[in-house]
Amino acid sequence: MKLGKHIFGVGAMTGISRIFGFIRDMLIARVLGAGRLSDIFFAAFKLPNLFRDLLGEGALSAIFIPMYTDSRKDENFARNVFSWLMVGLLGLTILFEIFMPLVVWLLAPGFDAVAGKMDATITISRIMFVYVIFVCGAAFLSAILNAFSRFLIAAFMPVLLNIMLICALLIALVWGSDNVLYLMAGTVVLSGVVQFGILWSRIRRRHFGLRLIIPRWTPQMKSLFQRLGVSIVGSGFYQITIIVGTLVASFQSGAVSWLYYSDRIVQLPFAMIGLAVGTVLMSSISNALADQNMRSVYIQQNSSMRRSMMLILPCVAGLVVLAEPIIRYLFEYGAWTAESTRAVANAIMIQAFVLPAMVISQIYSKTLYASQDVQTPVRTSMVSLGVAAMLYLCLFPFVGYLAIPIGVVISGYLKNYLLGRACRVRCLTQCDTRTKRAITAFGLWAAIVGLLLAQVQIVNIWTLALAIAGYGIVYLPVAYLIDRRI
Repeated sequence: MKLGKHIFGVGAMTGISRIFGFIRDMLIARVLGAGRLSDIFFAAFKLPNLFRDLLGEGALSAIFIPMYTDSRKDENFARNVFSWLMVGLLGLTILFEIFMPLVVWLLAPGFDAVAGKMDATITISRIMFVYVIFVCGAAFLSAILNAFSRFLIAAFMPVLLNIMLICALLIALVWGSDNVLYLMAGTVVLSGVVQFGILWSRIRRRHFGLRLIIPRWTPQMKSLFQRLGVSIVGSGFYQITIIVGTLVASFQSGAVSWLYYSDRIVQLPFAMIGLAVGTVLMSSISNALADQNMRSVYIQQNSSMRRSMMLILPCVAGLVVLAEPIIRYLFEYGAWTAESTRAVANAIMIQAFVLPAMVISQIYSKTLYASQDVQTPVRTSMVSLGVAAMLYLCLFPFVGYLAIPIGVVISGYLKNYLLGRACRVRCLTQCDTRTKRAITAFGLWAAIVGLLLAQVQIVNIWTLALAIAGYGIVYLPVAYLIDRRI
């Protein structure tokens, strides 16, 4: 498998999706504003996104791919999992449709204070929850394709959702719509149908033999559901930690928004590099472990570490140097103040340092998942996130909202250490000398070019764009030579 090509392809699609997502958010702000309509849409959209993360793109894929690969891509196993998934999703959807008034009240009890807001949210949530069936089904089909090293079309699916929502918002903007929420909810469901249809067509064309059958309870299914339960517990703990961070930040005026925007900026390079590396390694390392080829596992890990660090370290330096100009020229308009720019930039300059740990943690965690060890990554996440929550609470009285990015950085490196130690104990990883030398060289070169970048005067968004482009033009050729020659 050509790791570099696949990582670049998935990363490019992720980057395109984030760009379209940014355009989508701007249009939502333009069409819905920041009030009753936007509250209803975001509250209703939160539910299907949560189940997509838990049952689709998150836990199920990480557990299914190694088991599927270990079974030598047994078609009967895939059919059984797919059938159980669709039955479960149908039952879940029916349950939520019935109890949606209670669910929405638990999620947004304050909506009752505005006449008609709760009823509208319940209606839109009922429409949009149908999306869960199709998007989780599409995520499973993506996992099948990923297991056969077909990454690109699966990575394109989030782009499709954003494009369709942008089209719906443009229709509402140009022609107007008194029922814009219904238009958007219907578009979300339609995007799920289209995603599922495209991936299903691809699966059938490749003759992977997937179809619905009568679900059977087997030892493999019992093992899969046990691992899925453990992984969902870990994901639930992650959600609790996010809530703790939000609650702590809410005691400082503006802090929740500052942290939202800083996290959006820092997550962009991680999504393009870290998540792309994890997606590709999940299937390639699963194949190598199924063949008991540890040499291939080590080669893939070291290659991924070098390539990802070559790209993520300049992002760290660039974000530290350019944090304030990026926020100023992207957001400092209208009600956005210079104080908010400085506050968000300070959070970015701290949180950016966690990026290397997050990327390497992806390599370690995907290796453990590929070895069918679900408990270690979950336990590690629970420990590191627990430490993060304690740091939020302990540091907030002294440094205010900056306690959250500080906690993110410290807990990120703790998680990286614990995952790495678990892999080394089980002889699942070996970092060779070439990789260590290359990462050190990348770090030094990124720091040097970053210092040069700091001398550039940024006066508008065009000089910012030129500075970023020039930074990449200077850094990348030398970094590529380092990777080839060191």
